[in-house]
Amino acid sequence: MATCQQGCTPAVRLCQRLNRLKTLDDDMMATSLKRCLSTLDLTLLGVGGMVGSGLYVLTGTVAKDIVGPAVILSFVFAGFASLLAAFCYAEFGARIPKTGSAYMFTYVSVGEIWAFLIGWNVILENMIGGAAVARAWSGYLDSIFNHAIQNFTESHIMRWDVPFLAHYPDILAAGILLVASLFISFGVQVSSYLNHIFSTLSMCVVVFILIFGFMLAEPANWSQKEGGFSPFGWSGILAGSATCFYAFVGFDVIASSSEEAKNPQKAIPIATAISLGLAATAYILVSTVLTLMVPWHTLDPNSALADAFFRRGYSWAGIIVAVGSICAMNTVLLCNLFSLPRIVYAMAEDGLFFKFFARVNPVTKVPVNAILVFGVLMAILALIFDLEALVQFLSIGTLLAYTFVAASVIVLRFQPGKKRSKETSSASPTLTAEPSPAPSECQNISEDSGELKQYESFSDKLQLVERQKTRERRGVGQLKAYWEPYLGRLLGNCEPGEVVSICVLGVLVTSVSFCGVLVFGVTELQLPRWSYIILLVIFSLAYVLCLAVIWLHEPQANTKTFQVPLVPLTPGVSILINVFLMMKLSPLTWIRFTIWIAVGLLVYFGYGIWHSKEGLRELQPKDMAARYVVLPSGSLVETVESIQPEQADASAPCVNPTLTTEEFAGRR
Repeated sequence: MATCQQGCTPAVRLCQRLNRLKTLDDDMMATSLKRCLSTLDLTLLGVGGMVGSGLYVLTGTVAKDIVGPAVILSFVFAGFASLLAAFCYAEFGARIPKTGSAYMFTYVSVGEIWAFLIGWNVILENMIGGAAVARAWSGYLDSIFNHAIQNFTESHIMRWDVPFLAHYPDILAAGILLVASLFISFGVQVSSYLNHIFSTLSMCVVVFILIFGFMLAEPANWSQKEGGFSPFGWSGILAGSATCFYAFVGFDVIASSSEEAKNPQKAIPIATAISLGLAATAYILVSTVLTLMVPWHTLDPNSALADAFFRRGYSWAGIIVAVGSICAMNTVLLCNLFSLPRIVYAMAEDGLFFKFFARVNPVTKVPVNAILVFGVLMAILALIFDLEALVQFLSIGTLLAYTFVAASVIVLRFQPGKKRSKETSSASPTLTAEPSPAPSECQNISEDSGELKQYESFSDKLQLVERQKTRERRGVGQLKAYWEPYLGRLLGNCEPGEVVSICVLGVLVTSVSFCGVLVFGVTELQLPRWSYIILLVIFSLAYVLCLAVIWLHEPQANTKTFQVPLVPLTPGVSILINVFLMMKLSPLTWIRFTIWIAVGLLVYFGYGIWHSKEGLRELQPKDMAARYVVLPSGSLVETVESIQPEQADASAPCVNPTLTTEEFAGRR
C-alpha cells in the first residue's frame, strides 16, 4: 500500500498543478491597462465585431444555397442560441472585469490547462478570422475595380500554384492588417475612435439598405411561383441556423475589453445585450429586404446586396452598399486586432505564455508587443493563404470556448464564495488569518442557530461542524434543505460544489453522446432505428438528470452584478447547442484542431507549467495556518497547525496546540 501511495503521489501532484485555479485579487478594478471605455464604446465594439462581412456575404449565400427566404427564421434561431452564450459572457465580464475573455473565465473556475487550451484556440481563431476578413476585404475592393489588383499582381509580381496556398500573394490584405495593427498600438482610445467612425458609416448604410430596399420590395418573390417562403423545409432552416450562428461570434470582444471599461459591472451586460440585439435586428431585416428585392434563387452569393441593387437598375446604390461593406469589414478587422493581443497579454501576465507579450507600453497603456507581433503573423497568413483554406479553420475554437464558459458559469454559481487577497512573500513564517468576529458576535450566532461553526483562515470557508437538518437556507453548493430528508444520505456528505462539478462533467459527456448519436447515428454509425431511438432517449434523460441534480443545490445569491437567468438550464442548453454545431464541422477541421492542440500542449509543458504565477505562488512559504472554532457556549478557540512541505514524510506528526480565548487575545 505504501509503495502504491508513493507511486501515485507524482501523478496526483501533476493533476493538482494542471487543475489549479487562478487567484484573484481583492481589488479586481486594479489594472496596468487604461480604463477609459464607456458603454457606448463597448456597444459599438460588439456591433463592429458582429455586423461585418457576414451581413453583405453570408445572407446571400445562406438564402440561395441552404434556406431560401426562410433565412429570416434561421437568423432568429441563431440569434437566440447566441443570446444564451452571450448571457454567460456577460455574467463573467461583469463579475470578473479582467481581460482574457474565455481564457480568464475558465482559469478561475475549471483549471489551468483547460484555460490555456481555450486561450490557445481563441488565439488561432482570431488570427485566422482577421486574415480571412482581410482577404475578403481585398477581394471585395478588387471586384469593384474589375480585378485589376489581382491581374497586376499575377502579371508583374508573382504567381504560384501550391496546394492550400493562394494563387498570388495578397499584398493589399497584408498591408491593411499592418496599417490596422499600427493604429491599434496607438492606444485603446484611438482604436475606439476608428471603430466609432467605421461602425457609424456601416450602420448608416444598413439603414439606407432597409429604407430603399423596402421601397423596391416585391412580395411576389416569396410566392409559390418562385419556390415559396421555405423551399427547403425545416431541415433547411435548421441547417441555415447552424451557418448563421457564426455571424454573431464577435460579441466576445466586449468581454475581452472588460479590463479597460470604466464601469464593467454595468457596461458589459448592457453593451452585450444592445449590440447583440442590434446585430440580430440588422441581419433579420436585411435578409427580408434582400429576398424581397430579387428572387432568392438568383442571388449572387459573393456580393448579394450590391448585386441586387445593380440588377434593379440602381448602380449608384450598389456603390454605396459596396462602401458600407468595406467599412463593416474594417470594424471586424479592428475587433480581431483589438481582442487577440489582450488574450495573449492575459496568458503572458499569468506566466502561461512568453513574458515578452505581457509588457504594456507606459504611454499608450496597451500590450504593444503582442499587437505588433501577432499583427505581423496575421498579415503573413493573409498574404499567402487562400480565403477558403482560412475559413476551414474557423468556428471550432470559438464553439469550444463558448462551451467551457457556459460550464464555468454553472461551476462558479454553485461554488462557495471565496475572497482572494494579494499574497506577499516574506522571508519569515507568518501567521495568516482573516479578521475574525468578536466573541460577542460569535456568541450571538451560536445562540441563534444552536450550531457549532468553524472558520478557516485564508479560505474564508464556513463549515458546519454539527448541522441540524432544518429547512433554513443552506450554504452555497450544498444540497437544499428541502431535499435533505430524501437525498441527504446520498448527496448530503459531499463537499460544497463537489456534486455540481461532477454533474457539469456529466452534462458535457451526455451532450457529446447525444449529439454524436443524433448527427452520426444513421449515416456513419448505421445504427438500427430502434437502437438509435433508445440511445437518444437514454442520453437525453441522463442530460436532464444532471441538470436536475445541479438544481437541487443552493446557488449563490449575488445581486451586485448581472447573473445568467435560469441556471443551470440556460448554460446547459448553450452547451448542447455548441456541441451540436461542433459535431457538424468537417473531419478536416477536427484534424487541424488536433494538430493545433498538440502544438499548444508542447508550449504549455515546455514553458507555461514552469512559469505559471499560480505555481510560483504555491512555492511561497506557508508554514502555519490558523483555524478558529466557535463553540456553542460562545467561547472562541484557535487551533494552529503546522504545514508540512511536500517533500516531507507524510507520516510526520503535526503540532496542533489549542489556545483559549484569553490566550488567543493576548497573542493577537
